[in-house]
Parts: sequence; C-alpha cells; structure tokens
Amino acid sequence: MKTSKILYFSLMSLFFISCSNDEVFQEKEQNATEAKESVITAKNISNLKPIGTGVMMQAFYWDVPAGGTWWNVVKGKVADWSNAGIDAIWLPPASKAQNGPFSMGYDPFDYFDFGEYNQMGSVETRFGSITELQSLVNTAHNNGLSVIADIVLNHNSGGNSEYNPFKGTNTYTDYQPMSGMFNRSYYDFHPNDVQANDEGVFGGFADLSHTKSYVQNWLWKNPNSVAKYYKNVIGFDGWRFDYVKGFAPWVVKEWKNSVGGFSVGEYWDGNAGTLDWWSGQAEVSAFDFACYYRMRDAFQGNNLNRLNDDMLWKRNASKAVTFVANHDTDEIINNKILAYAYILTHEGYPTIFYKDYEEWLNKERLNNLIWIHNNLASGNTSILYADNDEYVARRNGYNSAGLVVYINNSNSWQERWVETNWSNTRIKDYTGHSNWEPVTQGGKWVKIQAPPKSYSVWSVK
Repeated sequence: MKTSKILYFSLMSLFFISCSNDEVFQEKEQNATEAKESVITAKNISNLKPIGTGVMMQAFYWDVPAGGTWWNVVKGKVADWSNAGIDAIWLPPASKAQNGPFSMGYDPFDYFDFGEYNQMGSVETRFGSITELQSLVNTAHNNGLSVIADIVLNHNSGGNSEYNPFKGTNTYTDYQPMSGMFNRSYYDFHPNDVQANDEGVFGGFADLSHTKSYVQNWLWKNPNSVAKYYKNVIGFDGWRFDYVKGFAPWVVKEWKNSVGGFSVGEYWDGNAGTLDWWSGQAEVSAFDFACYYRMRDAFQGNNLNRLNDDMLWKRNASKAVTFVANHDTDEIINNKILAYAYILTHEGYPTIFYKDYEEWLNKERLNNLIWIHNNLASGNTSILYADNDEYVARRNGYNSAGLVVYINNSNSWQERWVETNWSNTRIKDYTGHSNWEPVTQGGKWVKIQAPPKSYSVWSVK
C-alpha cells in the first residue's frame, strides 16, 4: 500500500511538472515566433530547372576545409555546374552544431544559427556565415539551380546537463540556443512522459521525440518552424533527410506536406523492397542503396551480371536517387567512371559526388555523360545483355530517340549485335570512344562496339 501511494504521488508530480513545462515552452515558442516572424519573406524563384530533369551535385565531402570558406568555394562553381547540366546542389547541414567551427553539421544544436551567433566556439559554422550562405543560395538560384538542405531530425547534440526524472540521472538535454528558437528539455527527447523510444537512436545522441506536439510545431508546423524558416528565409528548395531509419516515415511525409519541395531520404539499406516500402510510406524519394551495392559488386567485384539484380529504380524510377559515392561511403574505386556511365544512362535521378567531379575523375567525360543523360536518356529500360565483362541496355525513349549503352569491363575491345529503337537509321557513339557510324537494319538490329574498361553510348546521328 505504501509503495502504491509513493508511486501515485510520483506520477502526479511528473504530470504537474509536464503541464508546467509545456506551458512555459509554449510561451517561449510564441514569443520567439513573434520576434522573428517579421523577417520572413517568401522567395519567388521562377527560373529554376525542375529538380529531377538534370543531375544533382553533392556539393561537399566529409571534412571539407574548415575556416568558414566553403560556401564561397561552392558559390564560385555553381555557374559552371549549371552550364554542365546540373539542376540542383545538395549542401551539408547548414546550422550551428555542437562542434562549432569544426563540425560537418550532423550534430545539430541550434537549427536557427547559420553563422551569426557566438556559440559552440565560433560565430561562423565550418562552412561560413549566414550572409555567405544566403549569397550562395541566391547565386545558385540566379543560375537556375535549386538548393537542397541536409536535414538532421533524428538527434541533437550539445545540450547542457539536467536532471531527467524519466531516466533517474542527469542527461544532456537542456538546450537554450542563442537564436532563442526551439528551446528543448528532457520532455522533447526519449524517454519522456508519453514515449519511451522510437524507431532508432544514433551514436548516443539525444534522440528527438517527434510525437511531441511541441517538437512537431518547431520542426515543421509553426509559421516560424525550422522547415518554413529554411524555405522562406534562407531560400532552400528541397530536402535531404539524414538517417531516416531513426524515426517513422510519417515525419518526413508531414514535413514535405507542410512546406513542399523535392525530398529524398537516406534509408541506408541494400534491399530494394525495403527502400520501396519506405519511399511509399514517406511519399518521397529515397537514395537507391540497392543500386549502389549492386554496382559495387559489378564494377569493384568485376561481375556485371549483378546489374540484373533488384534495385529501387527498377521498382519505382520516379522515387530513386542514384549515386556512385557520397560523404559516407565510397567503395567503388576501380572502374568508377563505368558506374557513372551506368547511372547517367539509366532511370532514376543521378547524383554526382563533388570529389569525383572536381578532383578524382575526368571532368570532360562526366560532362559528356551529364549531357547524354539530359538529352538522350529517356523512356523505360530494357536490359539486352549481361555477363561478367559486358553489359548492354536500351532506353526506349519518350521525349527523345533514346539510346543504347554498352559497358565493357574487359581488357580488350568488344563488339555485339543488339536490337535498337531504330530501323534503317544511321547512329553514332555520343561518347566519342568509337568512330563507327553504322546504319541499323530494317529489323532494328546493328553491331556496336565498346573500348576496354570503358563504355559507348549510341543514338541517332
């Protein structure tokens, strides 16, 4: 009986603390919103290339130079990228994180500090100031490029220690950012008064509780929420959601429904069915990790038969964002240009990694493949042939003639008869690797060739 009474009074105490906490934070939320609402002005961008019609550039890599210079570096490249056929740039997490001037942004602290408050050891972020970020965004827009923000919603880092009655110990869950926006306490993380946990935690960081209305209001619902501030004040056009395994798909769905814009989630799983499920639940695109791992097996493992295997783009090309490397994983070292030839001639929305484009691979060849993607690669895909060393596929065309891509991973020239989209038509290799200009037969068949450890892409002359 004594135990029951103690438990009762303990629960009642938590209840009243919870109510008081929610009232205090609702008041802070209202005051912060009123203080900054006047600076929100909608961006009217009419000259942007539609996202998905070209190629995305991942405009960073892990540990880009510190010192607040990165936004200006990227700003100096967007005109050339636009001319090459890029339609969007994906930036790293742009707001102030726990590691301040050294952070890559994946340990978020203040979602509303883009390099203007002296906290976490610096005013600027690793990448620069808010003025430099907005200048980059405006320059990208002036060159027809959309700007995709990297959004970290699963976890936070850098809170002060406070006693947490739900854990019976102190936790680092007291967030009082200098922006005055989205203050947080142990009620906003797991465990709390309504939920012990969600789908996943990451690295021991404080795990945000998206079921709490206060968290939802600050992340996407309020007029001055993170989502609306990023869109209306900074000027972001789309979203890349980090570590979406850590929370339910409805979170991304509600964010997207609240502010619109292109959205893609990082659901790190090599199973195409799982990616298709998540994409359908969230109603947004997903990075095609199934394609990535099959390409790794094919090009790094020298077995092009693996390109016959299941991938997200084969299930739902409109939701597949394909990639060869990114800031987290870069396993396709050998024959990497062949992997780019694959994603830039196949269905899905392809992404190019900054290091590959600017430093490691032949930029002229990548620009040629980007042009081929934007001008020839339309229609659904028919795989015509695959073995260990050779792979041939046809894009059947809907707003262009389509193409035939021939990837050759052997050490010698290869030739093969293939069925094309065209009868009695002269074709050529748009990569310039072959100087053949054969004429297809009446039955659409023709012999094509590809050089060793390379590729050719054929379409009407």
